Amino acid sequence: MNPHTPPPDPADHDTARAVLVGVDLGPGSSFDPSLDELALLAESAGDEPVARVLAKRKSPDPALFVGSGKADEIKLLVQAHQAHGVIFDQALSPAQQRNLERHLGVPVADRTALILEIFAARAKSHEGKLQVELARLQYLSTRLVRRWSHLERQRGGIGTRGGPGEAQIELDRRMIGDRIKAVKERLEKVKRQRGTQRRARERSGTFRVSLVGYTNAGKSTLFNALVKARTYAADQLFATLDTTTRSLYLGEAGRSVSLSDTVGFIRDLPHKLVEAFQATLQEAADADLLLHVVDASSPLLLEQQEEVERVLAEIGAERIPQILVYNKLDRLDPAARPRQLRDDIERGPGDRVPRVFVSALSGEGLPELRALIAEQAVVQALSSGPSATILPDGSTAPPAAG
Repeated sequence: MNPHTPPPDPADHDTARAVLVGVDLGPGSSFDPSLDELALLAESAGDEPVARVLAKRKSPDPALFVGSGKADEIKLLVQAHQAHGVIFDQALSPAQQRNLERHLGVPVADRTALILEIFAARAKSHEGKLQVELARLQYLSTRLVRRWSHLERQRGGIGTRGGPGEAQIELDRRMIGDRIKAVKERLEKVKRQRGTQRRARERSGTFRVSLVGYTNAGKSTLFNALVKARTYAADQLFATLDTTTRSLYLGEAGRSVSLSDTVGFIRDLPHKLVEAFQATLQEAADADLLLHVVDASSPLLLEQQEEVERVLAEIGAERIPQILVYNKLDRLDPAARPRQLRDDIERGPGDRVPRVFVSALSGEGLPELRALIAEQAVVQALSSGPSATILPDGSTAPPAAG
């Protein structure tokens, strides 16, 4: 062994050391000065953040995103911490990623790649895996040049317009294009199956409730507390990806409702990923009521709430009735606790929504939440017709003929 080579780290088999980089591009750009969320994403992907670098620029450097001086600083940190890679909090162009890898001497990933990697590891259902594959293929299709840069200088050949590098790129693009088409067709089939199931629920008059919220707001924990399910829940980003639906009996309304736990939202969620997850997010778009779960203990509560509202608008769910559920009440300091667990709050001009404070862990506030859901279910049942009958399973029956 080279005497200058450090001994192997036992942790290397489980985690990769990463340097995190965030760039403040001024007003209108997303920037987290703490890089805490990027660190959580890295940890969710199995990486160990070892250093954080912040930069400020008016606009991204076309070649290195951060400029050569800051790139040199990052390189020194990579060497000092023996880091395996560098993760940027913003999206990089294929050229910037390629140039940075050459300059830094280690693999470089951006926020989009990191989120896609986490999604690929967490998707469990057939549909979820297809959705992630589609998003990853669409992301990869823009970065093929990086895979074959060593062949770009090779030119010539009888009857050819370019070198083997170009030919391989075109071949890969065609293969990826064919795969994207096949995955889209399979997803369309799943979407049709979901549509059939949805129409069956609509005919039965089932009241549909969907949990939505920023990732790690505690949706799955709340879901488990309400329906006594065993959905995986953990204090990490994107702990669950696949939609889970259970029946929730509400004694207050004398009926059951359908409750679905959906994928969490996050700042700068890649647009292609939103597109790929349309079928899953359709559960939220088709709901009768949304439980918008918010981490009441988060210092970025308002920003996270706004991001969820933005994505809901993108999928056409902004007009669905909401209950704001401020979760993690147990984490609030006594001085910050609300005077009452239930009130209402202005979401926009003339738009007030009910709000309830809960702790999915301790159960505090859950009776108030159930009462709110029951009220909404009863309102819907009454609006379906003055003579409509609420059946024991929670569905509504039309009035008897004659």
